[in-house]
Amino acid sequence: MTGRTAITARMTARSDLRASLRDIRGEVRYDEPLARFTSMKIGGPADALVIPADEADLREALLAARAARVPVMVLGGTNVVVRDGGVAGVVLRLSGLKAIRPAGTHRLYAEAGGPFPTLAHAAKDAGLSGLEFACGIPGTVGGAVVMNAGTRDGEIADVIESLRLMTFEGDIEEIPASQLGFAYRESHLPPGVLVGCTVVLRPDDPAAIEGRMQAILEYRRETQPLHLPNAGCVFKNPPGQSAGRLIDELGLKGYRIGGVQVSERHANFMVNVGGGTAKDLTALIRHVGGRVERERGVTLEMEVRLVGRG
Repeated sequence: MTGRTAITARMTARSDLRASLRDIRGEVRYDEPLARFTSMKIGGPADALVIPADEADLREALLAARAARVPVMVLGGTNVVVRDGGVAGVVLRLSGLKAIRPAGTHRLYAEAGGPFPTLAHAAKDAGLSGLEFACGIPGTVGGAVVMNAGTRDGEIADVIESLRLMTFEGDIEEIPASQLGFAYRESHLPPGVLVGCTVVLRPDDPAAIEGRMQAILEYRRETQPLHLPNAGCVFKNPPGQSAGRLIDELGLKGYRIGGVQVSERHANFMVNVGGGTAKDLTALIRHVGGRVERERGVTLEMEVRLVGRG
């Protein structure tokens, strides 16, 4: 394919995509920079950023992307970093799907686009314990499920009962937690878009739950760089070891490439200190991971996910 032919093909594909998305009731933004929607404040543009109004609108968006033959990506987890070249096709932001409602005895149903800490506070207000760990984890409910978000105090796999998933063909499936393949900071969801989940919790006094949440938040404020844009822990902890400790032992706190720096507060966090790019972040990840492997004999596995075009 010649350069001129490739350009013509891309222009035709974009025209087809715009036509397919014309009936979306929510927001549709073309060539929208994604940095403002990521916790690291890094990322190039989406061909089309779609914010569906509700579940029916989400179905319309998925069918539109299918008709235009373009890929679909959901943006929701804080551990996601968008590369500088942006993302092809449709990027979904599910902020319109944020309802939380009772779902039976000691159960709550939460739509995927709502903030994960909001679900923790809703559980507390309902006198339900089991999500205290979530009070300080940024990102969405859906992102938390996909990455099995958690801390030393618990993880979502401990409380999730089932999820509601929309296939790329627009059909709804109800899937029990036993089929989700939860493991340390990962899950194995079937293809499709997570639209919500049901959690089963334990009754407790809201004041006691609040006390535990405040203790968790205070610990996070003392130990993590919450004042600077970051994507959470960069590396998974190796079995029986701490990634942050391994990095700290090599004197890498404060090491910087471009606008991205290893946090001086927590060595397993990398922070955007101003003007950082995905290129800076990937170079820093390679440097830190390489040092740990050469000098400690440990291969660090990434917890942060890099998506999009380089």
